[in-house]
Amino acid sequence: MSEIFRLEQAWNHLRPGAMSAAVRLWKGYVHRPGRLLWQDYEWGDVHWHCCGDPFEARALLDTVMRALSPRSARRLRAVVDRFDAVRDRP
Repeated sequence: MSEIFRLEQAWNHLRPGAMSAAVRLWKGYVHRPGRLLWQDYEWGDVHWHCCGDPFEARALLDTVMRALSPRSARRLRAVVDRFDAVRDRP
């Protein structure tokens, strides 16, 4: 997605590959076992400072989806929605 590449180059707070890293971080978080997700919810995860905060990654994905053209946003939203569906599963 060249549009994401252009955003990463244009926005001074993004580095090249930031969006793919955000997608990987969110995907890794939602595929964690439910017990670990509950512990994160109850007590917080003090180790996110080393590996990245998945909630910040998800917020970045939302921000970028709003900045993209409708077609590109729809493609990215399809990927992110798949992971959101995993998180929302009982």
